[in-house]
Amino acid sequence: MAKDFDSMEDSNRSSNPDIHSVSDPARRSVLQLSLGAALGALFAPLTSGCAGMAAGSSGPKLGFKAVPATSDDTLVVPEGYVASVLAAWGEPIGVAGNMPAWRPDGSNSAADQEAQMGMHHDGIHFYALEGSSARGLLVMNHEYTDDGLLHTDGMKTWSADKVKKAQAAHGVSVIEVELKDGRWQMVRPSRHARRFTAYTPMTVGGPAAGHALMRTAADPAGRTVLGTLNNCASGKTPWGTYLTGEENFAFYFDGGDKLDAHQQRWGLRKTGTYRWGEHDERFDAVKHPNEPNRFGWVVEIDPLDPSSTPVKRTAIGRAAHEGAWVALTKDGRAVVYSGEDARFEYIYKFVSRDKMQPGGGRANRELLDHGTLYVARFDADGSGRWLPLVHGQGPLTAAGGFADQGEVVIKSRQASDALGATKMDRPEWLAIDARSGEIYCTLTNNSSRGAPNMPAPDAANPRANNVMGSIIRWQEGGDFDATGFRWNHLVLAGDPANTRAEARGNIKGDIFACPDGLAFDARGVLWVQTDAHATQMYKGEFVNVGNNQMLACDVATGEMRRFLTGPVNCEVTGVTWTPDGTTMFVNIQHPGETPSDRSDPAEPSKFSKWPNAAPGRPRSATVVVRRTDGGVIGT
Repeated sequence: MAKDFDSMEDSNRSSNPDIHSVSDPARRSVLQLSLGAALGALFAPLTSGCAGMAAGSSGPKLGFKAVPATSDDTLVVPEGYVASVLAAWGEPIGVAGNMPAWRPDGSNSAADQEAQMGMHHDGIHFYALEGSSARGLLVMNHEYTDDGLLHTDGMKTWSADKVKKAQAAHGVSVIEVELKDGRWQMVRPSRHARRFTAYTPMTVGGPAAGHALMRTAADPAGRTVLGTLNNCASGKTPWGTYLTGEENFAFYFDGGDKLDAHQQRWGLRKTGTYRWGEHDERFDAVKHPNEPNRFGWVVEIDPLDPSSTPVKRTAIGRAAHEGAWVALTKDGRAVVYSGEDARFEYIYKFVSRDKMQPGGGRANRELLDHGTLYVARFDADGSGRWLPLVHGQGPLTAAGGFADQGEVVIKSRQASDALGATKMDRPEWLAIDARSGEIYCTLTNNSSRGAPNMPAPDAANPRANNVMGSIIRWQEGGDFDATGFRWNHLVLAGDPANTRAEARGNIKGDIFACPDGLAFDARGVLWVQTDAHATQMYKGEFVNVGNNQMLACDVATGEMRRFLTGPVNCEVTGVTWTPDGTTMFVNIQHPGETPSDRSDPAEPSKFSKWPNAAPGRPRSATVVVRRTDGGVIGT
């Protein structure tokens, strides 16, 4: 989700020490140099000190011709490739007997939307059926809604029906797809077709299940939550389930005039952005103060079991979760990495107590309910520590405001503050290199870094007014469950033509800004997707960057090569492949995004009409990318 800096969540006012106050003064002095000298002095020793990191290993080469940056309202892929739209917002997902057609004037009902693709596609994964690269399920998130496009007259009038439709356009879709006669298409009807919305019943697992802070008038047991929302990135588990992160949930609640310290720390405001509280009382946090505690979790879905119920996995911790990505230790335990997409928030990992068992989702239904949650501290010497968020350890006691482990995970931000975790520049997607074991994380941007009364630049977040973003990476000290690691930066995004040193970056190859989506393909190529906001693009320090894009990176050399550019004001987000690597699925979110994030229904195609051939409502959509010769993508 692209974010206007003026509306972005910025709730961390904790006084936990930053890198400057816990590092050696000799190391700190490097950050007082000019930026150019500081970067050279800071990153050279980190690169040489990260033994085993990808910079010193061989990697796959990029076998396509880069596409140029553009501001055209179209989607561009390299020569020798073809792209086609597969599943746009409003397409029926394939529920037997319930396949309402999309109406371009926004007049579909809430009931229609329940059976259609949701709005603003995001994280996505392919699940092969019977091991096939020609037939499978696509599971994807729908992050949020543009109510100016969703309804015929936008928000000029407001009603319970409009709230219901908006809630139906959120969540997750499961669709079946197949390659037939050389073209991918949706299989309709399909027994696998499902929608999960902002009012689908979901169970609660882990230490917060049944906790007093999770109980509401509608759910006095605190074990069943209605819905999931603001679902951003996603992960595919080794046992075959889907993990989706609930990101900017605070924007949906009306907090009233008297926000308490807990509500303030989690970014609640007097009035929510979406006006749901006017017609759905559970989003009125004055009347139902515990309802916000029931969001901000990682949700596990089993797409291969149409009768399964989603579970909010609270042992992974509560956050403005971008998503969740899973590795396995050598002895088979699950390690889940996640970042929190907000300024000055944290990076987490969870290590399961038990080992993964054969048998898919059913055999591992409680695997993510028991284990240890950690938060990251990045030290200035290139080392780092995982700090355990465990009740009874250090300040995480009843005297410190944490009655039990349930309260620790519900208040994971406050617990991380107390432990002195590193405040990051919007940590978003993560990707795990299966070859090297390195973990990569996009730090999208943070214009508040170094501003008055805000945290100063530090080793992990080295630029003031960081509008360009970066990608950080680390190697665990042995196995994925290690409590120590070594880190450095893969790249600082930017444009070398910029006057301001902090906006130039150190890219080797094609320029880009605001890295967000991130994924490795089977060959070990790292794919990077960008998410600059409409208020940033095509001017100032972004004048040469063009539309948001997707690049391929050879992590052995650091080369970045632009593979795809999206339409005007879109976000390129979410990527997955068939097992044979010959088909890539990419999501295009909010084409034609407006500076205010809400379109004018009188001019729905003011900024973009993609993917339509004629003016109309622009639509988020999944795009299929293939080589014309049928070969492996990227080679």
